Amino acid sequence: MRGGSRLLALDGADGRVSDHQFEELPSCLRPGDLLVRNDTRVLPARLHGHKQTGGAVEVLVERLVTPTRISAHVRASKGARAGHLLQLPGGVTAQVVGREDDLALIEFDRPVADYLDQYGQMPLPPYIARAAAPDDRERYQTIYAREAGAVAAPTAGLHFDDGMFARCAAMGVGVANVTLHVGAGTFQPVRTDDLSSHRMHAEWVRVPAETVAAIQETQRRGGRIVAVGTTVVRSLETAALSGKLAAFEGETRIFITPGFRFKVVDALVTNFHLPESTLIMLVSAFAGRNAVLSAYRHAVDARYRFYSYGDAMFITPAPGARNSL
Repeated sequence: MRGGSRLLALDGADGRVSDHQFEELPSCLRPGDLLVRNDTRVLPARLHGHKQTGGAVEVLVERLVTPTRISAHVRASKGARAGHLLQLPGGVTAQVVGREDDLALIEFDRPVADYLDQYGQMPLPPYIARAAAPDDRERYQTIYAREAGAVAAPTAGLHFDDGMFARCAAMGVGVANVTLHVGAGTFQPVRTDDLSSHRMHAEWVRVPAETVAAIQETQRRGGRIVAVGTTVVRSLETAALSGKLAAFEGETRIFITPGFRFKVVDALVTNFHLPESTLIMLVSAFAGRNAVLSAYRHAVDARYRFYSYGDAMFITPAPGARNSL
C-alpha cells in the first residue's frame, strides 16, 4: 500500500522531530499550500546482452540523447569502446559511438524508448539487492508519472495515492507539476573533499509556465510551496537561478550544498538518503546539517525504513535557508 509508510516531521526552525504515519501528511499542510510534483516516468532502462566478442555486458541507460541514441553506464569485463557492437535482447545490435565523461554513447537502429518498453528491466537502485520483478514496472512509478525519460524514480512521490491527493484537495491544497528526468547518477556519492570540484550529472528539466503561475499565485495568497522530492527542489531552484522564477526547459547540473539560499521551496517531502550523497547535502542545506543528522539518528533508533521503498520525511527550512524572490 503506497500510503502505508511512516512519516518523520523535522522542524528546521528548532530541530524538533515528531513521528507520524504518512496518511497524516495533511496535518503538516495548510489550506492554500501548493504541492509540486515531478511527473517523470521511469523507463525500463536496464539491458543485459553480449559484446560482439562474446563477453557479457550490462547497459544501464543514463539518459536519452536523441530518439535513437543513449548515454549509458556499461559494465563489461574489458569495457566498451567506440566501434564496439553490442548484441542486445530481441536480436538488436547497437553500436558504441563515443564517450561522454564516464558514459558510453550508444546508437540504436530504432526508437529506444519503445525498445526499452518491450525488452528492458526496471532499474531498481543498487541498494535493492534483488532482481526487478514484474510488479516493479508500476510500483516503481508514481501514480502521476506521465513523461517517460527517467531511469530512477522520484521516490518521495511513491507514497502518494489518489486518496491522499483527494484529501489534500478537500482542504484547499493545490497541485502543480514539473518534469525532471532522474539519471542513474543520482545514486553516485560525492568522492571529493572539495565540493566545488564535484561535477553533477546533467538532467533534463521542464518547469512549465502554468506551474510558475500557480506558484506565484500561491505565494501572493501567502501559501507555501511544498516540493514532493528533491528533484522538484532542483527543478524549481534551477528555474529561479537568475533571481526570478521563470519557465525553464533544458539541462541542469545544480548542486545544492549547505549555504545555498532557497528562493522558491518552503517545505519538502522526501525519503531518507544515502550518506555522502548529493541528496543528503541538499536536505542538510534546507534544514541544517546538525538538525538533519539528529533526525537521522532518531530515525535509525525508531527503525524507520530508508531509501527508495522506505519511509518519508516532511521538512521545513532552517532559519536563513530561505531567501525569497
